[in-house]
Amino acid sequence: MKPNVYVAIRSYWRVVDCDVASESVKPRASDDRKWSMSTSITPLPGSLPDPLYPDSDGEPMGETDLHVAAILHLYDALRRHFRRREDVHVAADLFLYYEEGNPSACKAPDVMVTKGVQGNHPRRFFRTWEEQVSPTVIIEVTSDKTRAEDEKVKPELYARIGVREYFIFDPELEVRRERLRGFRLKRGQVSRLAPEAQGQVTSRELELVLEPEGHLLRLFDPATGRRILTGEEQEDEVVAQRERADAEHRRAQEQQLENDRLRREIELLKRDSSGK
Repeated sequence: MKPNVYVAIRSYWRVVDCDVASESVKPRASDDRKWSMSTSITPLPGSLPDPLYPDSDGEPMGETDLHVAAILHLYDALRRHFRRREDVHVAADLFLYYEEGNPSACKAPDVMVTKGVQGNHPRRFFRTWEEQVSPTVIIEVTSDKTRAEDEKVKPELYARIGVREYFIFDPELEVRRERLRGFRLKRGQVSRLAPEAQGQVTSRELELVLEPEGHLLRLFDPATGRRILTGEEQEDEVVAQRERADAEHRRAQEQQLENDRLRREIELLKRDSSGK
């Protein structure tokens, strides 16, 4: 599947702050080389367009709403999970170029997580020779149209270019024998990851458990058992917590009023009894 939508694509540069307005800070002739090096602008990997390596082909992200929802759910949850890791980049339908000088050597994985990158800034594309690292984990949300390539071509290809783990997820709601399959890729070899209860598969590289749930592929922290939430789910949880807290506060107030009423009744009964 290929991308047709990019959100907040920006370019970033490392800029050295130099004051060149004053003659007093101008470099001497002997310092020309050092000055040139210190004032150079270095674009971050994947941040600048390159006509040789396109960043879009106009193809849709997913074939059905189920596929798009599954991709965006994984993308959002993984981005939030790794948001504090500057050395981890999470992408969805980003062009992956894996042979320098050969733009046809390209795939657009549905979801791709790469560790060891030079910043988690947005990218137009991912070129392995520029990044000096290959994707760590790739997840393909498969369909009838892409299943043959996802199952037969991509495992060996991804193993060859250095991907460490590969997952294939089928979001269709009808029951299938294996909705999630995981593979460990090492030295060009492909080995199957054993599924656990309820079709779960553990990712050693992500340090997460992947579990099919409806048309989504959910992520769990194996240490706590807690689900990795998307931004929308986290907002919903905050609202639900606030509503529970408000409801508890109302119940406490109502209980306090009831306690005060009972206390007054008891005091009245005591006074009536002592008057007799």
